[in-house]
Amino acid sequence: MIADDPVAAFRVEAGEVLDQVEQGLLDLGHDLGNADLVNAVFRGLHTLKGSGAMFGFDALAGFTHHCESAFDRVRKGQVPATAGLVAVILSAQDHMRALVDGDAPAADGDAILVRLQQAIDEASGTARTAPPVPAAPSGWKVAFRLPVDAMANGTNPLMLLDELRELGDCTIVARTDRVPPLSALVPTECHISWDVTLTGDITRDDIEDVFIFVMDDMELTIEPLAMDAVAAPVDAVPAVVETVVAPVVAAPVAAATTEAPAARTAAKAEESVRVPAGRLDALMDRVGELVIAQSRLSQVAHRGQDLVLRSVSEEIERLAGELRDNMMVMRMVPVGSLFARFRRLIHDLARDTGKTIEFETEGEATEVDKTVIERLFDPMVHLIRNSCDHGLETPEDRAIAGKSAAGTVRLAAHQAGGEVVITIRDDGRGINRARVRAKAEANALIQPDQSISDQDLLQLIFAPGFSTAAAVTNLSGRGVGMDVVKRTIEGLRGSIDVQSNEGEGSVIALRIPLTLAIIEGLLVRVGSGRYVIPLTAVEECIELSLEDDMRHRGRSLITLREKLVPFLRLRELFATDTRPDPFQKIVVVSTPQGRIGLVADQIIGNHQTVIKPMSVLHRDAATFAGATILGDGEVALILDIVQLIALGQPHEETLRAAG
Repeated sequence: MIADDPVAAFRVEAGEVLDQVEQGLLDLGHDLGNADLVNAVFRGLHTLKGSGAMFGFDALAGFTHHCESAFDRVRKGQVPATAGLVAVILSAQDHMRALVDGDAPAADGDAILVRLQQAIDEASGTARTAPPVPAAPSGWKVAFRLPVDAMANGTNPLMLLDELRELGDCTIVARTDRVPPLSALVPTECHISWDVTLTGDITRDDIEDVFIFVMDDMELTIEPLAMDAVAAPVDAVPAVVETVVAPVVAAPVAAATTEAPAARTAAKAEESVRVPAGRLDALMDRVGELVIAQSRLSQVAHRGQDLVLRSVSEEIERLAGELRDNMMVMRMVPVGSLFARFRRLIHDLARDTGKTIEFETEGEATEVDKTVIERLFDPMVHLIRNSCDHGLETPEDRAIAGKSAAGTVRLAAHQAGGEVVITIRDDGRGINRARVRAKAEANALIQPDQSISDQDLLQLIFAPGFSTAAAVTNLSGRGVGMDVVKRTIEGLRGSIDVQSNEGEGSVIALRIPLTLAIIEGLLVRVGSGRYVIPLTAVEECIELSLEDDMRHRGRSLITLREKLVPFLRLRELFATDTRPDPFQKIVVVSTPQGRIGLVADQIIGNHQTVIKPMSVLHRDAATFAGATILGDGEVALILDIVQLIALGQPHEETLRAAG
């Protein structure tokens, strides 16, 4: 587990630091003069170098040191930030990820360092003549106090003092006024502070770099060492003092101030706790089992006359419901964490295609189950690649079409009921329907004279092997991406909607359930079997009498508020051997193709559905998304609406032809 393995914990934290560095570099690419972004990237590289060396990742520390040194020159104004330098550091950041994982060839790092030196040389050649810099002070007076728990957290104050000695002539005085009596002394706590006098050619940045890992929580004061301080008049204006965290101002409050760092650390620990994803998954499984057990207890309690048992059952039902809701919230993560991963993809696609691409996002705070987020990444990569490669035009073509030179790819997310709708929108050329139809006919997906709706035609782009690209490139053209997208989205019990206007762009909408663990379902009976229909797909329920059923046979259409709605008889689809109930029910569900009715014998009611995966022997049953255990211990299958309709339509056509 991550909590017991410091190296695994380092890898996780290093990944987060590299994500921050990548985002900083991408922002810097759009604002090369932003000093805050330069400092942020430098700090990230410095953190990665130091922590890598601490955990024995010497190759990572050595490689990162070169990148850090390059950005240190940018930070100090010795060379300007350039697009070429940012591009090289982005490549270096990819190599750092490989070094963290332990599978990076040394030759790759050497090639990147050669490019890095070239970028620095080019940047040095473009550097402007800087205005004269005022003479640095002859030295500095530094006073610092570490948090009480600094040594317990891995900070060695002696190493900090050694780094200060390396900067120049150094005089160190330890202050022990806050050291507690021996009886109260804890060996792992740090109660000593230090006053340091540094002389020589040293800058403030050099001193701050020594404390960069602990600067946020420590007390640090740095002020210039004035050689004529003794001769200065009493009422002279004092030298400017920069204080990162205000030092202690009075001895009487020493005890309270000593506890402050520990209190701040405790507060931070309460704000967030890192928990391995596997533990959350295991806890979710236990909550699911609790929901099932509670459902069985509720059935037993309501069959008898024991009021005490019924009261306890209702209390457990309330607590289980609150636990389930809290667990669901714990698993939710903002979709912005997914969107942020595509900034680098857009950056690389713009470079590879020679197009100018602007990336916009909306609704990043929308939350989705973490498992859904993980499984959405690959299909969205395919969709964004296609938008950039097929959809967006070159700057020259956009100018001819009267558009701005820069194309736009926009990701947006919003919640709609129990689903999240994620849209990928571009302002490119749109989908050429004539080319799609020609390709579909060539692949025998449709007949030359076949009539097909516009939405069905657009859905053909998700057929296996389908591609309208004129040539195969390293980005697209083989037709092996979009069918994977469709299978993955349908595997998430989601759907895809495509809209496109030629010359204006395309919009692909992914409708995804909020969670894959527990859903609200509508429990129905078909013959002697019970099935669950996801409630998010249900629009309404109506009655179908035996007379109406006989009258509609061979047609499978009903009129609902002056509109024709086709329906499928689940009894015939599942080949049940029992007679139909005299008053069957139609559950009207919404699909990407429109509304469709599902005929069942009985609607039992709403059901909290804990989704269990199908067994190895039943995974090929595409019409079912999983199974759940009911309160009486029986198993109910969860219907996959999209796959069920795809299977049922040919079946109904066969019945109509036979009738």
